[in-house]
Amino acid sequence: MPDRERQVTQAFVALADTLVDDYDVADLLHTLVVQCVELLDVAAAGLTLADERGGLQVLASSTEQARLLELFQLDIDEGPCIECFTTSTPVLVADIAAAAGRWPRFAAEAARDGFASVHAVPLRLRRQTIGALNLFGHSPGELSADDVALAQGLADTATIGILHERAFRQGEILSEQLQTALNSRVIIEQAKGVLAVSGQLSMDAAFTALRGYARRNNRRLSDVARALADRTLAPALVLAPSTVSRPH
Repeated sequence: MPDRERQVTQAFVALADTLVDDYDVADLLHTLVVQCVELLDVAAAGLTLADERGGLQVLASSTEQARLLELFQLDIDEGPCIECFTTSTPVLVADIAAAAGRWPRFAAEAARDGFASVHAVPLRLRRQTIGALNLFGHSPGELSADDVALAQGLADTATIGILHERAFRQGEILSEQLQTALNSRVIIEQAKGVLAVSGQLSMDAAFTALRGYARRNNRRLSDVARALADRTLAPALVLAPSTVSRPH
């Protein structure tokens, strides 16, 4: 099997591996943005989901810079992420500067952050759209049709994980599951701050340490974050690269 095909297969397997009973939505979404950066010709990725009132919230990002640009879009209610979500269709922008008349404030902020292209695909199942996956490039350029299709496929897989068939048909647990993800994201941001201060790390490095500790110890990302925020878990334990919890 060619390397590219193997990488794509591994990406979908990695997403499927997160869809176990009582899975961690935050970990699923972070896996999605990481896989996009690894597989596609993009520099960063971010993901937004709608809360129970229909407002978008940033749930995952591959870098802190991408997260801040996503937050900026939501704050000014302008940009490809907003348009992708409201229209339920992909928004593909090969050159953000050329689209400055369409989104003037977003284009200016993206340029300051070093992003020159953006491609957004919806998280949707049938007629329901619950968010958007946003792919940022440092240079102008289009995504190939195959890459757009792959990005949409990854987004669709994650969407099905959030809106599994029974919940979708019965109209149950959607709000609860999304709200849980939103609440987890707040706790994770707090935990990243704790680790960043304790270890004198960037926010990206702090998240890498947080997720690595959770995975090594087979714990939910949100549970580890909450323990850090509650001060029931010492930051030094999370920052130690090979620390694994031992049963008492």
